Amino acid sequence: MEKQYDYRAAFLIVDGVYNSELTAPFDYPHHTIFHAQKGIQVFTIAPTKDVMTTFEGIRILPDYGFESADLAQIDILTVPSTEQSLDSDFGNERLIRFVRAKGNQAKYVISFCVGALVLAKAGLVAGYHYNTFPSDIELYKMRCPNLTDHEGVSFVLDRKLMTTAGEARSLDPSMYLVSLLYGNDVAKGVGKGMVIDWNIDDYQYVIVKDSIN
Repeated sequence: MEKQYDYRAAFLIVDGVYNSELTAPFDYPHHTIFHAQKGIQVFTIAPTKDVMTTFEGIRILPDYGFESADLAQIDILTVPSTEQSLDSDFGNERLIRFVRAKGNQAKYVISFCVGALVLAKAGLVAGYHYNTFPSDIELYKMRCPNLTDHEGVSFVLDRKLMTTAGEARSLDPSMYLVSLLYGNDVAKGVGKGMVIDWNIDDYQYVIVKDSIN
């Protein structure tokens, strides 16, 4: 019998995706399968099912392409940043249409670093509070002047949108999401398995009032 999951989390990847924003946040939701009755199914999706190469050179065969007939439901859409998030990804209409469609359907949408600009181009951040890579906040303000930025924190959760500083801080929002969906005991169990002493008070973050649970 096919395993049943509570949630399905898609990591969007294209050539040039950064390792730290794919592998670290990928691991933590995946490990919920050892600590919750069903847990989170985590998978990769790319424009095609051809091999994608990370910025650092790891070659990845995606689980799904954008048009895969067997594409699973996406409850959590995760958009890591890439080498070209500020230029060619930002202008890639096929990519933006996919992010817009799946982001509108998802229960949660997460960006890492300047993946937030892809969400902005897709029209998913209007009226939201946000965070992004520290040195790119001024650029984000120029491109998205009507949003509320938060500097000096790891991540911001505003309703279903979680935007993050990315890079080495990429595990923080993933662990917080595990805690949000499953409670602190499961988060501590996942953290123990990953050799992390999970304590939300150790993190700097902003939760906007009325964010969904």
